[in-house]
Amino acid sequence: MTSAPSSLVIATRESRLALWQAEHVRARLQSLGFGVELLGMTTLGDQILDRTLSKVGGKGLFVKELEVALAEGRADLAVHSLKDVPMDLPEGFALACVMAREDPRDAWVSAVCAGLEDLPAGAVVGTSSLRRTVLLRARLAELGRSDVRIEPLRGNLDTRLRKLDEGQYAAIVLAAAGLKRLGLGARIRRVFEPDEMLPSAGQGALGIEIRADRHDLEAALAPLADAATWLCVSAERAVSRALGGSCSMPLAAHAVLAGGTLKLSAAWGDPEGVAPLLRAEGSAEVGDSAQAEALGVRVAADLRAQGAR
Repeated sequence: MTSAPSSLVIATRESRLALWQAEHVRARLQSLGFGVELLGMTTLGDQILDRTLSKVGGKGLFVKELEVALAEGRADLAVHSLKDVPMDLPEGFALACVMAREDPRDAWVSAVCAGLEDLPAGAVVGTSSLRRTVLLRARLAELGRSDVRIEPLRGNLDTRLRKLDEGQYAAIVLAAAGLKRLGLGARIRRVFEPDEMLPSAGQGALGIEIRADRHDLEAALAPLADAATWLCVSAERAVSRALGGSCSMPLAAHAVLAGGTLKLSAAWGDPEGVAPLLRAEGSAEVGDSAQAEALGVRVAADLRAQGAR
């Protein structure tokens, strides 16, 4: 096996959160003796802010330009929020490493209300996610709050917070991990426990993508990988892959590893709001990603049997 070069280039989006993630990986690699440079890029997903992701091509819009840099040899690796990585990578690319997970939960951010129960009449809640939309809708229905509107919220983390502060929304829902990584944990009014609002597959985890033929990088990245997180996200992503793997599908999947037992919960919602929220869960003893993925496939089959599409 060819040894990895002593100097590496990381392709990254230029949002503050993406740069934090790339800097985090750079620091880890530098501690292993590598020289590391960053190649900042703007992706199509960063540029299109007037439409929801599900209508313009999905979360893969955040990774395509980075993959071009990998393919052309301008970068050695790309760092992604794993929830933004398509379930099936294009031919010639590989997910080489999944790092230890931050908080996978969703966060409620608001200056005017402590939670859904306290929203003023006619309030607007912002989210960029179809998953969050269907889960919020189900919870609001339980509360009898048909007056609350859920509206799209695009842009990077700072842009979303600015729109909230300008009064465009009474509250917004964001990934807790991003807020904590940027030192904005004080903005979190509360976090939703998974039984209240099930996270997205891979939420809170960082994935490192390389060209599939870069076997020289696999050993270099191995110390950065977290085995427990990889098992969890393998099961979660398998649910999504089995159901089509699109961000136009309101799907949640979250796994927890205790001992050698992996417990996986998933939920599917009707984007039109007609069918009820569907839930499924399962558990299995797992020792590798193939067994974790098999659990994900079983849970996805349960959802499909209930009517998920």
